[in-house]
Order: sequence, then C-alpha cells, then structure tokens
Amino acid sequence: MVEKPASSGRGRDETVKHYVETMFYIRFEEGRVRPGRLAEWMGVSAPTVTVTLQRLARDGWLDIAEDRSVTLTSQGEEAANETVRVHRVLERWLTDVLGFDWTTADMEAQSLASAMSTQVAERLDETMGHPLTCPHGNVIPGRDAPYGTLVALSDLEPGAQADVRRISEVAEHDAPDLLRELDSYGLVTGKRVVVRQADASVHAIPVEVDGQVRAIGADVGRFIWVEPV
Repeated sequence: MVEKPASSGRGRDETVKHYVETMFYIRFEEGRVRPGRLAEWMGVSAPTVTVTLQRLARDGWLDIAEDRSVTLTSQGEEAANETVRVHRVLERWLTDVLGFDWTTADMEAQSLASAMSTQVAERLDETMGHPLTCPHGNVIPGRDAPYGTLVALSDLEPGAQADVRRISEVAEHDAPDLLRELDSYGLVTGKRVVVRQADASVHAIPVEVDGQVRAIGADVGRFIWVEPV
C-alpha cells in the first residue's frame, strides 16, 4: 500500500523541508541523488518517494532527470539552505549553550526545527556570534568553511598528523551511535590526531588521541574528515 504524502498546510511544508534537506545532505556527501537513496535515508517506501518527488517537481521544488536522479531548483535550493541552516544553528546552541552531547543535540534539533521561526533562529545565531559550522564541523549554509582541503582519516599514511574538522552527515544519519563513540574517544572537531602503524591482520586504523591509541575501523575512518598538518 502506498502511503499518501501530505498535500496541504503545515504537513505539506514539513514534507518539502524534509525532502529538500535530505537531498542537500546526500548531494554533498555522495553526489548524485536518486529516489532509492532518498527512500533508504528517510525510511519510507520507494513508491512513496516516487509519488512525493513527482508532486514536488510539479510544485517547482526539484527537477527529475531522465535517469530518475533529482536536483533542486533555485526555489528548492533556497528552502534547503534555510532548513539546514536552522538545524545546524540549533545543534550548535544545544551543544555549546545547553551542554547536550552530539547525538542528543542532533535528534533534538530535528524535533525543534519544525517549530522554530526564522526570527528566533536568527536571534539564536546572533547570540552565539554567528558560528561557521555545526558541532560536527559541517558548514552552515551561506558561510565559509574555517578549514582548508580535507581528506578522509582512512586515507592518511602511518605517521601522519591531522586535525579533525568534520564528521560526515552520512555517519550522523546512518550511525548515530558512532557520534557518541567518537565523542567518548575525544575524536571531536579541532582535535589533533596521529595515525600509527597498523597491524596488517587487523582492519582498523590505530589513531592516537590525547596520548591514547584508539582502533578506528577503516569503514568509520572514511566518515571522519581531517586537515593534514
């Protein structure tokens, strides 16, 4: 049975926000956005995504290509930037001011964003001095990244030093427990790390953080973006 997408009022607005925000994240992390990935990310059926995308295309939020990949229109881009901006400002407020951990802040921001007016979001942003990134290092739309070229932690050679700058949005969404684990390890944005020599028989990256060596799975290492020293 195909679930019916919301068609009017507040429900329609939230559907638009949810889709354009998700497309923003997938495009940034993975490039091309396809319906199947949207369905997987949002936890809904493929038919639901298809029907909703057709409606959003009709209303001018996105375009659907012949290969079924989707791109945001200028209208959709503006909505995505605003939605992501509010979410990331809220995450920053929840962690820096209220002291929530990464994972909790991400979940609470998702709940609060739907009820947050632009005026209140702007005031929060102003009181925090207009931060450039969310707590995980992802740039707030409209601002410049406070770092240079980044590489995945998994691509560093033994002996390399680097500063943690960004945790992938894919990790935030697909593996929320990973955020809590990285936080407990001290693998947070701004932290200096050193890659140590790995045991060839172990599929993990030994990373020294604050004098302690932690074994980070190679698959996890591709979600952690660092700036080599």
